[in-house]
Order: sequence, then C-alpha cells, then structure tokens
Amino acid sequence: MAASMFRFTGCLMRAQRAVPTIRTFSSCLPLGQKLPASLWKLGRLNHVAIAVPDLEKARTLYQDVLGAQVSETVPLPEHGVYTVFVELGNTKLELLHPLGTDSPIAGFLRKNKTGGMHHICIEVDDIKAAIASLKERNIRILSEEPKIGAHGKPVVFLHPKDCDGVLVEFEEA
Repeated sequence: MAASMFRFTGCLMRAQRAVPTIRTFSSCLPLGQKLPASLWKLGRLNHVAIAVPDLEKARTLYQDVLGAQVSETVPLPEHGVYTVFVELGNTKLELLHPLGTDSPIAGFLRKNKTGGMHHICIEVDDIKAAIASLKERNIRILSEEPKIGAHGKPVVFLHPKDCDGVLVEFEEA
C-alpha cells in the first residue's frame, strides 16, 4: 500500500511539474473578452506623459543635465496644455504643463504638487474601430470623438477606472 501510494504521489508530483504556467496580463477589457484581430490593432508605446509644475525646469533637466533631445514648447489650447517631447530612441516622454486654470493638468497638479506620471499613450491602427469596439465592451471613452493631439493625429483617452487606474491615450498611427 505504501509503495503504491509513493508511486501515485510521485506521478502526481511529476504531473504537476509538467503543467505549464499560464500568465495573464491586466488589460482594459474585462476578463475573458478578446478583441477580434480584424477590427483594429494595438501598436507600440508612443509616449509616457508626465505633468510638471515648472516646464522650463523640467526641459533643463532632460536637455542639459541628462543630455536628451528636447522639442520646443508647443501650446495645445484644445487640450489645455503646453507640451514638450523628450526623445528616448524607442519612445518619448511628454512633459505636460497647464495652459489655463481649467486645464486637466492644472487639476492634476493641485492634487500632485510636485507633478508625476499622468498617462501612457499607445498607438492603434484604426482609432474609430478601437472606439466602437471598446464602447461595445463598456470601456468609457473620455470624449465622444477623437481630437487632434500633439503629433497632429487623432487621439482619445480611456477612463482610468476601466484600465486598472491608468489613464490611457490611444493615438492613431
């Protein structure tokens, strides 16, 4: 009896080791829902946006101290921000500063006095298809229609409560 129990336990232990580990990653979609590949495609990380209380100080840090290539400051009145892009080779940082007191970045900085990460931007190949697909899955989009973003391309933001607490921007590639 003990020998057969040992053989059974040994087989069970080997069987448990042979089972591959399946890892899941969090996404903006509820568990078990997958996007049809034919509608739209998620692309590369375009940038990580950082809200800064002092735009010139931040420009100086990245350009003069860290040696990065830094763009000129660009006002985007439709979004209520000034932007500066820091080139990193494989992606960019977007430095955001409020343009007016009603700016969403002004509100963010009231809560986070020293600034901090604001959002991530991911490219999509078809922003209209992405919006329609996500709405069908009850992912909230923060505007009814895409707006033109800092790169001159259509963008939308997904509600952070639907994306694990992260404000996600989609930009059409």
